[in-house]
Order: sequence, then C-alpha cells, then structure tokens
Amino acid sequence: MLTLKYQRLEQRLGYQFQDKRQLQLALTHRSHSATNNERLEFLGDSILNFVVGEDLFTRFPEAREGQLSRLRSQLVKGDTLAEIAREFELGECLILGEGELKSGGQERDSILADSVEAIIGAIYIESGLDVCRERVLFWLAGRLDKLTLNTSGKDSKSRLQEYLQARRQPLPEYVVVEVGGEGHAQIFTIECRVTLAEKSTKATASNRREAEKQAAALMLVQLNID
Repeated sequence: MLTLKYQRLEQRLGYQFQDKRQLQLALTHRSHSATNNERLEFLGDSILNFVVGEDLFTRFPEAREGQLSRLRSQLVKGDTLAEIAREFELGECLILGEGELKSGGQERDSILADSVEAIIGAIYIESGLDVCRERVLFWLAGRLDKLTLNTSGKDSKSRLQEYLQARRQPLPEYVVVEVGGEGHAQIFTIECRVTLAEKSTKATASNRREAEKQAAALMLVQLNID
C-alpha cells in the first residue's frame, strides 16, 4: 500500500496507477533491490525519444534532420529530466538502498532522470501509447512551446560566459562551497558568482561540472537571459 506521498506524486504526474506495484517498481533504484526500475527505464527512454521526436516532426515541418535532433536532445537529456523530477518532487518518493540514501541519491540528477523514464515506461505498460504520449507532452508543454529552430544547443555555462563576454564583463566564478557523500558517490554544491548579479546562485549535483551547469542555469534566470 503506497503512502500519502505517493498519492501526491500521482496528482503531480496527472496519472493514477491502477496497479500501484508499477509505480513502486518505477521508483525502485538498483541499489535497493535486484527487482528495480532499470528495464522500465530502458523502455521509457525509447518512448520519450519517439514521442518528442514525433511532436517536433509535426511542430517544425520545415526543419532539417539535424535541427530536429538538436531540439530533441535539449528535451530528453538528463538535465531536463532531472528538472522535471524536481518539479514532481520525485526525490522524496524514490526507493533507494541505504548507501544511496546516505550519499544523497534522492537528489542525484542521474537517478532522478532515470526514474522519470521508468515512470514513462510504467505508464506505457499500463495504459498504452496514447495515454503515455499525452502525459509526456503535457509535462514538456512549456519547454516545447519555447523551442524555435534558432534555439541554442549550448549549455548554460557557455551561454552565461558568452553573455558576459559580449558585455565586457568578468567571467563567472564557480566556487565549491560544500562536498558531501561518500568518496565513491560525492555530492557537490557549487556557487556561481557574477558581478552583474545582485546575488550568487547555488546548485547541488553528483559531479562538479553538473553542479556548475545548474548554478549557471539559475544565474541565467536571475539575469533574465532566455
């Protein structure tokens, strides 16, 4: 029997599982059990790529293959899926092994992203492609609507650096403010400092580069850079 937090997750997903065991499996990391979400993740990844690719194909009839591939990569990459997972407050619902719990696995981008894919796979198994497509496109609606054929494929660090260079400003400074977790599964908290900004931004991830990218993304938002 799933608890209230899982019921709230279903509300945020906009989908109620008839078989709660499918949701439980989708949230179970390999560190917890040999019965885990890896197979659902594999299936969900394939469905996600297809659904997004199909939508982009229809949305941009004039786009070339390379343009469509670039746009799709922006939506199906781990960063985006981890953002969606945080919007769902998925971390509190993950079923992790003791080691992953202690090392902050519920906040690790890769685990969050994989769990979103597993949920997509679980919805597909239970309700089929049409329902799965509707949910995925609803979750991505805001991001899809912002896409244009000129959407940059550059990551947030590159965009922030180019923005500052164009205005002859000092480059951003990335400072490690905290390192937690075990040696094999460290968690980095990075602070991004920019002279143009009133305050710095912070982000936490399972590797330094990823934390820097997330902190830069937050800085882009603070500076109102699209």
